[in-house]
Amino acid sequence: MATGNHSAVTEFLLVGLSQYPELQLSLFALCLIMYLIILLGNSLLILISILDSRLHTPMYFFLGNLSFLDICYTSSTIPPMLVIFLSERKSISFIGCALQMVISLGLGSTECILLAVMAYDRYVAICNPLRYLIIMNRVLCVHMAAWSWITGYLIALLQTVLTMVLPFFCSLAIIW
Repeated sequence: MATGNHSAVTEFLLVGLSQYPELQLSLFALCLIMYLIILLGNSLLILISILDSRLHTPMYFFLGNLSFLDICYTSSTIPPMLVIFLSERKSISFIGCALQMVISLGLGSTECILLAVMAYDRYVAICNPLRYLIIMNRVLCVHMAAWSWITGYLIALLQTVLTMVLPFFCSLAIIW
């Protein structure tokens, strides 16, 4: 007969800043201000690259994708963090943790792949300046951006599934 903890984990307690309640309001305000600045800056970049016809190039298309990705990434992490700062019960459900993990990993993986795609775009622009617009046409740019998102989320889904099937043990931490 096997020994060990076979209880099911239903939620995770977030105890990082629970010992400093006076800090939580200051951190809430700081994070909210930074979040609003991130939203404003990235939204402006997307808006300007859409409105100015001179910026309808592959480089600005990928920069717009990167800005949208940044908006999604910060919107997936900061608002839940702000809610936790203000709530009394600081916990996240097992499903909520898995969902947060797949979203964060997916957006992070997509960002890495999109940065590689942007590097390829610059490589083509430098090495083939006369054929650049023929090689990096609109269809190819859309396909490269779409595959960045698809591949990033497939990688994240695989990592999340492999992590969530592992056993989680409930134990109390001993502070020495």
